[in-house]
Amino acid sequence: MKKIKLVLPILGLVLAVTAGVSATAIVKADENAEVIPQNVYIGDVSVGGMSESDAEAAVEAAVSAYEDATFELSAAENSVKASPSDLGLSWSNKDIVKEAMNYTRTGNLLERYKAKKDLEKENKVFDIIYTVDTDTTKSFLENHAKELNQEAVNNGLTREDGEFKIIDGQEGIEVDEDASVESLQKYFTEEWKGGDAAISLVANVVEPEGTAEELSKVKDLLGSFSTDFSDSSAGRVANVKNAVSKIDGTVLYPGEEFSVYEAIAPLDASGGYELAGAYENGTTVESYGGGVCQVSTTLYNAVIRAELDITERYAHSMLVTYVQPSMDAAIASNLKDLKFKNNQEAPIYIEGYCSGGIVYFNVFGQETRPADRQVSFVSETVSEEEPTIQVQTTEDPIGTVTVQKAHIGKSAKLWKIVTVDGVEESREVFNTSKYKATPRIISVGMGSDNEEAIGAMNAAIATQDEAVIRSAAATWCSDAVAARAAEAAAQQQQQAASGGVEPPADAPAAPTTPTTPTTPTTPTTPTTPTTPDTGTGDGAATTQ
Repeated sequence: MKKIKLVLPILGLVLAVTAGVSATAIVKADENAEVIPQNVYIGDVSVGGMSESDAEAAVEAAVSAYEDATFELSAAENSVKASPSDLGLSWSNKDIVKEAMNYTRTGNLLERYKAKKDLEKENKVFDIIYTVDTDTTKSFLENHAKELNQEAVNNGLTREDGEFKIIDGQEGIEVDEDASVESLQKYFTEEWKGGDAAISLVANVVEPEGTAEELSKVKDLLGSFSTDFSDSSAGRVANVKNAVSKIDGTVLYPGEEFSVYEAIAPLDASGGYELAGAYENGTTVESYGGGVCQVSTTLYNAVIRAELDITERYAHSMLVTYVQPSMDAAIASNLKDLKFKNNQEAPIYIEGYCSGGIVYFNVFGQETRPADRQVSFVSETVSEEEPTIQVQTTEDPIGTVTVQKAHIGKSAKLWKIVTVDGVEESREVFNTSKYKATPRIISVGMGSDNEEAIGAMNAAIATQDEAVIRSAAATWCSDAVAARAAEAAAQQQQQAASGGVEPPADAPAAPTTPTTPTTPTTPTTPTTPTTPDTGTGDGAATTQ
């Protein structure tokens, strides 16, 4: 019995040693393989039996397969599509490959052995973690804010038959860009497994401005003005009416700023504008939106009488005819604008319309000024500059004369005068303006092969006298030269019909009745339509 008791412990020891040796052998064999153990996955990629570099390449290939994925980013009913590169999406935990390689190679002997045996029962999966670049993602959201956001429509007003009616507004949606970046980061780190995805952004509801109580305060006429555009071209008339319609009905809440250019843009065919006269670098050109400066000018005069704050205003570079100097307000693309701010405690309503060739603007609000206080504006010309005459030649047929109207140069100031009970209380300079003089440009056609005509016209041009130039043009214009040539030919035909016999040199020639030459009608100076001017000197057209 003693021998049996002694054998059992020895046998147990032998078995334990044998098992340990076996486990050690298994683990050592796996560690010496220098490849990732079988049944190990990184994401959906089986990397068992691969070297570390091969595994990384395989996972990179799998990740790259998602480069064509499309993400639909939405805020309420608005959405945009984005690609992985748009968001700076990338594989962030590349060290997972080394972790996969070291699986069954870390821990003590029994832990490593257990990990090895576990792989025989089930796969080991290491997650791929993705991340987005914060700056890239935010930049994408900023660039697509117009598509994602929906501006709130403020509660507004309309005026019908002299009565104001309140128009209900509409809530808006505004993406919270910082919160959305964080939300996207969390989604791609924790949830995304690859492929297309629809993702909701973090957005806030924007309530419309204005209450019935606020809007009910709008009932008083604060300022009005009108100008005449009845002699304008059809295109200019259309432009004036179009711009007025874009401003009419505007409600401006306390502290808000209004931009005429933003309200009426774009000044092209897509904005409903036609070609009409405009000023550009001292000349008259055809430009889309010609005439809208008369709209901004009329509104300017109504606004200053309402005594709102003018935050931006430019004079034309040349004088206009529909208001006195310093009463104008030019619009030139995004270079010149009229802006003003509601400095009242109640909303402002702007009414604009055209009737009988007159453009009208009325500014309504809550009148707080004393009834006996009156505001007026007076233009004062400080200095004048007479225009010069400039003669230039063109390739038009010889004798053709066209004239571009000159503009007097002026420096002016606008006075704001306040009276109380008819007594002047204050007088201050409200603005100053400078309008440049432009020459009367006489363009003379010199296109001819007739050297005599060219010489005569050059001599006339040298005098710089318009009357002399027009006289020479009448003499040497193509029609006049043709008429003289026809007369000479007729005389030759008459001689041939009489036998072609010429009188002797000393014999008097038979008198002929001289024909009265037809004096060509001197071209009249075309009336240059009053058109807007950029006045910038940089080539941009200012619509008048």
